Amino acid sequence: MFTLATARRMRAVAAVAATLICAPFALADDMVSFATGGYASGLRTGDMMKKIDANKDGMVSRDEWVAYQEQVFVMLDKDKTMVIDEGEFLAPSSEMAAFATGGYARGLQSKEMMSKIDANKDGRVSHDEYIAYQVEVFEMMDPGHSGMAGPREFLGKGL
Repeated sequence: MFTLATARRMRAVAAVAATLICAPFALADDMVSFATGGYASGLRTGDMMKKIDANKDGMVSRDEWVAYQEQVFVMLDKDKTMVIDEGEFLAPSSEMAAFATGGYARGLQSKEMMSKIDANKDGRVSHDEYIAYQVEVFEMMDPGHSGMAGPREFLGKGL
């Protein structure tokens, strides 16, 4: 017998199912809106995961992520002032291209990404702004807050 209570339960189950099915897309959309599509697609590749995975265990830990981003900051901060101006941020670098991938470097080194990272909107990116932004990116890839991002989380597939 189909009752009002049965109908309510079916709607609740459908709502939970829709949430679970759509969650990976919401996370991917969050990453793109937080960053840019070019940055997200340049980052979320197997090649980038391998470059960041320092101990080669097939996972990227928060510590590995931050250590990698520290190195990226050093490469961007060409005059070693701990603050990156637009000229430094946007300047092509053979060192960066070898350390990252071309897709990641192009995605990161854009005016739009610089603006997103520049939290206080002073036209420059400080070390603290850069690392804080990158920690937030990692946390989007680690929705379970385990401190680790495996291939599914890092690549944004089938979360």
